[in-house]
Formats: sequence, C-alpha cells, structure tokens
Amino acid sequence: MNVSIDFIDSRTTSENSAKVTVSRTVSEYEPATFEEAITATKFGKYNILLAFLAMLSSFCTVFDTSTMSYTFVAAQCDLELSLSDKGLLNAVTYAGMITSAIIWGFLFDVLGRKKLLIFGFLVDAIFVFTSAFSQSLPLLLASKYLQGFIINGPFAAVSSYISEFHCAMYRPVYQMIIGTSNSFGTVLLPLLAWVILPQNMDFTIVKLNFHSWNVFLLVSGLPAFLSAIMYLLFPESPKFLMTSGQNDKALKVFQKIFSVNTGQPPECYPIKHLVDETQNTSTNETSTKRNTLQALKEGFQQIKPICLPPQLVRILLACTIFLFVTMSLNILRLWLPQIFQIMTDYQEAHEEEPAGLCTMLMESIDGKNSSSSEECEVNVSNDSTYINSTIVGCTAICGNLLAASLIRHIGKKKILTVALIIAGSCGVFLYFSENPELAVFCSSMFIAGGSVSNNVMVSVAVDMFPTTLRYVFY
Repeated sequence: MNVSIDFIDSRTTSENSAKVTVSRTVSEYEPATFEEAITATKFGKYNILLAFLAMLSSFCTVFDTSTMSYTFVAAQCDLELSLSDKGLLNAVTYAGMITSAIIWGFLFDVLGRKKLLIFGFLVDAIFVFTSAFSQSLPLLLASKYLQGFIINGPFAAVSSYISEFHCAMYRPVYQMIIGTSNSFGTVLLPLLAWVILPQNMDFTIVKLNFHSWNVFLLVSGLPAFLSAIMYLLFPESPKFLMTSGQNDKALKVFQKIFSVNTGQPPECYPIKHLVDETQNTSTNETSTKRNTLQALKEGFQQIKPICLPPQLVRILLACTIFLFVTMSLNILRLWLPQIFQIMTDYQEAHEEEPAGLCTMLMESIDGKNSSSSEECEVNVSNDSTYINSTIVGCTAICGNLLAASLIRHIGKKKILTVALIIAGSCGVFLYFSENPELAVFCSSMFIAGGSVSNNVMVSVAVDMFPTTLRYVFY
C-alpha cells in the first residue's frame, strides 16, 4: 500500500521563513523520515492533549520566576525586606537558571526528555513547597535559587518535547501556544494573588507561622506537581527515539498518536519502517544499550559544535537577541506589581495630581527611608494593583494569539521586527506617563511585544539548530 503525504520541508525554508509544501508518495515498506512519519499521524485529540500539557508546564516557569513580585509586597513586614532584598528575590531564580544551563543542555539530549521532565517538575514542586514554609529571608532565597536551578531544564525541554510531536506545519503554531500559555500564567498569577493575599491569614502549624503569602506560594507549586504526574502518561519524544536509534519504540509512538487522532487501530498506521537516523551521525555508538557513562561522554561531545562554525555564529547572534529581549522584558515585568502599587498610593495621597513615573518612585523610596522607625504596614487589599497586572497579562495573550495566527502567513522575521519596535516604543513612552491608565497601556504593549519576540525567537531556534543542540541554546 502506498500513501501520499503532504508535509512541510524545513530544509526548503526561504529567508522570510515561508514554508514550502512537499508532496511525496511513500510505499508501505519504504523507510519514512521523521517529518513524513509525524505528518502521517494526522492532527487531532492527541495534539490537543499535548497543548493542555504545554499550558500546564508553562505555568510552572511563570510561577517560579514571578511569584516573588507579589510575595515580597505582602511579606515585607514579616521578613523585614528592604528594596535590595526584593531585588535579590527577583533575581535569585534566574541565577539558578544560569548556573544549570549547560548541565541540563546535554542531559536532555543524551538521557531522554521524558524521565528528566518528570524528575525536573517533581523536584521543582518540592522546592516550591519548601519556599512556602520559609520563615526567614535566607531560606526563601535558597529555595528560590534551587527552583531556578531545577526549572531551567524542564523550561527548555517543554518547547522541544512538544515540537517533536508535530510536523513543521504546526511547530511554529505550538511554540506560540506555549508563549500564549506563559501569558495565561501572568494572568492567573495576579488573580491568585488577588484571591489569597488580601485574606490576612495568620496561623501556626508545628511552631511555623503561616501568613497569606505562605499559602500563595504553596498553591503556586501545584502546576509543577501536576505536570510531573501528567508526563508519566505520555511517551518519550519520537524524534529523540529516532535520533538515538530506537526506531521500534518510535514507530509504536507514531502508531499510538495516529490511533488517538483518527480513532483507527494502531495497525492501520500507513508507515511500517523508519529511516535509520544514526547512519547520518559521525558515530554509530548511539544505541539503546549504551550505559550512562557513554551517554555523558556523548553529551560533552555534543557541546563541542557550538564552539565551531557555522553553529558558533548562529548561536552568538541568537543569544545576543535573546539576551536583550529577555533582559528588557524582565526588568519591567518583575517590578510591575510594585510599580502599580506605588503609582496608586501616590495618586491617592496627591488627589490625582499628574506626575512622572520617576517622581512617584522617588517619593516612595524617600518616604520609606524617612519613616523606617515607624510600624510596618502593607496595603495588600489594593485591588487596582491586581487588576492592572491582569490587564497586562491579557494584552500579552492577545499579542501571542495574533502572532500565532499570522506566523505561518507573514513569517517569523517580520513578526519579530514589528514586536520589537512596538515594545521599544512603548518602553520609551512609559517614562513620560503621568497617570496609572497611560502607564498600564504602555507597560501592557511593552510586555506583549517582548513576550511575542521571546516566543518567536524560541521558534526560530527550533528550526535553526539540530535536535542535539537545542537544549544547549535554551
């Protein structure tokens, strides 16, 4: 039996990222490439389940990196936090990510995606729960650092794991879905904070004092715990199985996806043989029988290509763009709840008197310095702070949904350029905003543009780098 397959050949991608559709008739007994095999599984319920899993996994990274933005406002009296302490709490998670970047990079490539995804999310949940029991700043800093150290692996793995279950036609769309899920997380987080933090909880369990912010951190660990459980129900990435010479297992995965999507028995899957991708590598030692030591040695060998042309030039360019986009995005994003709080307090104290952003911030800092001996008070019931943060997240969702619908038609480069121009322009106008409404608009557009740019860059990396180098890039 022959089967005709229309698939996107990424090798024929032009400079403007337009895709070229290739039609080929594959014999039942002819070895199929990964692109042909995954296209033959069709699109259906299995892909929708993967989208839900990607959304839940994306929440983990957003929560790990962003909970402190709301926590330190509520915990500043309990932990006696200074402005510098708040900066440390915002930064320490990213310090953990930087520390573990290369380690996770080769571990995922040589030991597989699924096992380390389960391990990563489970351990991350443990550290999040540890932070919820924190009674001092040092313990909270340590747990947040370890969260960053661990979540860096699953964060990078989710994009490639989900992408490797889809053909080239849907990979960019799914990357934007992951980005949209990140934005959903930025909406869900202030809503959770709005529900939990104003409750003024104060109780003791086994000599440990718990407040609203402890409960907030405890709830934020649930997505990581649920993600670890859900990954137990999904198979290893078929692309990784083919790359590591496990074609029999990869074929079973393709058959399962086909069966779930079409409702037909797995035996009806039209492709019976897969191309042996290990023949195209420089060594044939990769096999299902390799031991852990051999796998680790191969991992170090896979890091070597990033130091040599042509990958060196590509990774330097991509990392430079990523550095500036992420730096600009997070500098504002992590401080937005505090900024909104300060702006609202200023407007209430000065009866809606117009003032620049810097004037509001400086008065807040000067006021805290001059009243350091007074009793500490926190206004956690300021509804406008949570509402404004939710508006920012909703705007980012709309931006990512729009980008996801356009990316296949106008290409990644144009979307990236437009998003960066919008973000940069709104960042400049934010400096001149003299009321909360204008500040919310400018910050919303800035975050939306930065979020779209970041997600498009990840999608570019999926196409730019081979599967053995993607985690090193992330």
